Amino acid sequence: MKRKPTILIIIAAIIVFFAVLYFCSPFEGPMPLWLSILPPLIAIAVALILKEVISALFLGVLSGTFIMALFDGKEPGTALGSGLLRVMDTYIVGSIYDLDHVMIIVFTLTIGGMVKIISANGGMQGIVHWLLRRAHGPRSGQFMTFIMDLCIFFDDYSNTLMVGNTMRPVADKLKVSRAKLAYIVDSTSAPVVAIAFVTTWIGAELSYIQEGLDVIGLNASAYSVFVNSLKYSFYPILTLCFVLMIIHSGRDYGPMLKAEREARTKVVSDSNSQDNSNKPAHGIDALLPLLTLIFGTIIGLFITGYDSAIWQDTSHGFFTKLSETIGEANSYLALIWSSIVSLIISVIMTLYRGTLTFGKIMDEMVDGFKVMFNAVLILTMAWSIALVTKHMHTAEFVSAILLKLSLSPYIIPALTFLLAALIGFSTGTSWGTMAILYPLILPASWMLCQNQGLGVDATMPLFYSVVASVMAGSVMGDHCSPISDTTIMSSMASGCNHLQHVKTQMPYALTVGAVALFIGVLPTSLGLPSWLAFLMALAILGIIVKFVGKKVE
Repeated sequence: MKRKPTILIIIAAIIVFFAVLYFCSPFEGPMPLWLSILPPLIAIAVALILKEVISALFLGVLSGTFIMALFDGKEPGTALGSGLLRVMDTYIVGSIYDLDHVMIIVFTLTIGGMVKIISANGGMQGIVHWLLRRAHGPRSGQFMTFIMDLCIFFDDYSNTLMVGNTMRPVADKLKVSRAKLAYIVDSTSAPVVAIAFVTTWIGAELSYIQEGLDVIGLNASAYSVFVNSLKYSFYPILTLCFVLMIIHSGRDYGPMLKAEREARTKVVSDSNSQDNSNKPAHGIDALLPLLTLIFGTIIGLFITGYDSAIWQDTSHGFFTKLSETIGEANSYLALIWSSIVSLIISVIMTLYRGTLTFGKIMDEMVDGFKVMFNAVLILTMAWSIALVTKHMHTAEFVSAILLKLSLSPYIIPALTFLLAALIGFSTGTSWGTMAILYPLILPASWMLCQNQGLGVDATMPLFYSVVASVMAGSVMGDHCSPISDTTIMSSMASGCNHLQHVKTQMPYALTVGAVALFIGVLPTSLGLPSWLAFLMALAILGIIVKFVGKKVE
């Protein structure tokens, strides 16, 4: 009952806002780009206030379609009706129509079906029992989650779904909060995938970097630029270290501390964590489908990215060839193949054991699809608002603010980091942020250094730092954004309320982001060795954990 006045106030505020927008703004000519920032801001603000994501995302999309309809010359009433229709026929349908998005939906549903089957046949319980024999409490359970995340380093989607679903019942039994599980899964998956040499990200990263290099005319390979930029990739590396610090210390702060203390006093009820004592718990029934998913994805990446010319080139080493192959692979297709095969194997293993009839297996599979529906709906709405921000040129507006300023080249990496974080937060996509910023910011930063009279030797460290800052900032913004697809998938796989995950993870992401910026990016741009900056940053993070964090138990 208490929330109804808040909802009415928000609705009234939105109506008043657009009324003022209509009566105070002329709608002739192109739309002012500053309006493009409103849809994501409205979606984020409403989500944080109402603690409900779907309606917030819907309002964000609707505000964007309404604004665009006004500048198409429609009257306010007509613009609202037209905008409402465009939410459905252009943006929601358009998001689903995207082939990559369809593959993600099918992959997500298939994983849900497989997890439900291996939970019903006792296989997941077998894995849980095996893990619990080796886990002696919340700390060791969290550490196991972290190690599993590192092992599945090649793709962030498969990482979050597999680790979250596998470790959720273990976390429940060890009294680790769902929020903490979602944080470990989310804050380990993207950072390790972003900096590893053989991942589904590497192809996109290299192609984005190459676009910038082509504009500059710099005679350097995108791969060498990527490798050289890693020593300036402060946020992803420090995030991995910070997760370990939090786990080892047993300390937390902010909303996470409250969530962890509550989890220590009660066990979260979940069907996957219940003890199916009447069914034999054979861990192999779950382990085999999960291993099929992991290694099937790797094989699928190799098949879809294989180029005989690359492997016949004797000038490259094995790992270079492997990295180029994975970089050129179709990760979505590989995930589809592996998930379908793993689902089939889970069905076969269940029939072989005789624990469930075929009809019951199909019922469990459909129930798994249903469990994933809410997440698919949120993903669809998140993709829709990302499409709105693309059509309204939100990222270009934010980028133009930096590019129009006359700045010292030594602060460009820091501003790039902030800009990437802002765009990643507003659009909810790391890949989209990198796709926009790399071709824009790399030539701009290079030309700025040249105009300031810096030689190539002085320019290259700054250039590498800018390359790293685009990637690092986009990952940080993605971690903080409630409309991020990977954040949504981490919440879903861990069984955590999505907005609780955002609220508990954000203080940690902002902590690491601030240290990465002020101890890493800025000082190294002014000449501090990167190894020394890493040591200083780790020391400060350790101090924060010790003196700001409090023991959970």
